[in-house]
Amino acid sequence: MKTLSIKDIAVEAGVSITTVSFIINGKARNKSISEAVIKKVEKIIAESGYKPNQIARSLRTGNSNIIGLIIEDISNSFFSRIARLIEDKAYKKGYKIIYSSTENNVEKAKELINMFKSRKVDGYIISPIKGLEEDIQQLLTDQKPVILFDRSLPGLDTNYVGADHFKATYESIASFIKQGRRRISLITTDIDVAQITARLEGYQKALEDHDIAYDENLVLKVHFNQEEDETRLQMEKLFRTVETDAILFATNYLAISGLKVLKQTGQKIGKNLSVMAYDDHEVFELHTPGISAIQQPLEEIAEAIIQLILRQLSSKTKLDNQQIIFPAKIVQR
Repeated sequence: MKTLSIKDIAVEAGVSITTVSFIINGKARNKSISEAVIKKVEKIIAESGYKPNQIARSLRTGNSNIIGLIIEDISNSFFSRIARLIEDKAYKKGYKIIYSSTENNVEKAKELINMFKSRKVDGYIISPIKGLEEDIQQLLTDQKPVILFDRSLPGLDTNYVGADHFKATYESIASFIKQGRRRISLITTDIDVAQITARLEGYQKALEDHDIAYDENLVLKVHFNQEEDETRLQMEKLFRTVETDAILFATNYLAISGLKVLKQTGQKIGKNLSVMAYDDHEVFELHTPGISAIQQPLEEIAEAIIQLILRQLSSKTKLDNQQIIFPAKIVQR
């Protein structure tokens, strides 16, 4: 069946093109169009398979009903899970999400922001990296709703939603110490972002408060974006040369690589070695023994992000920015 145009729908319904346009754009009741006419036109639209041109509509209304989501890496389970939650919640409110990964590449991130600008997105949800300050400030100057999440950028006055990474890491190291662990390793990444730095600081503070000397030999900073084989070689060297009785992996992908290395080197998790991962993953639940994890409240974070951006989109005046920080919890397995 041929898809009808807006003109065809108007002819079939016996009304004007303007009336059909008001109904499609949700303005029928404001224009005092009768329920009978609305239902008649909506029935023809449903049966015809008519789909309004989103770009044309956005030019008319000034709104695209699209939100741009910029994240580090969609293949990372943390970002994929939170992106899905944001997408579902936005869809229920009448918005679609388009998203892309920066891979922590500043130039790529800048290109993504420009691409979203050309798509006339209504707002931006960004997990930022250093180097984007000017681009994000320009969005704010242009009065575009911007929500930063997972990471904040110092000096930018914008909305932010995230977890308390310092406290979560502090508590995880303290839990190791309560088990009698004293040689605690932190395996992290060298990426210069606030939430990773906070994890190192939480580790250091927990050791200090429990009178355990900080030993840089127990800390491995893996180069971000290097091949997994290189990461596993670095971990293997650490495990073979340094005595450790507990390991905190600062990301879930580092933990997965680390579990492979522990298995390969014959080191067993249990009486003599405790392991915990930052950001939960189904692998940790399935692993024998189960791997404890620091779990960020993804549902609450996603809900807060959507509520903030919808509040910004619906307001005709500039609103005060909010900083929403959720506690993470330790899942002991």
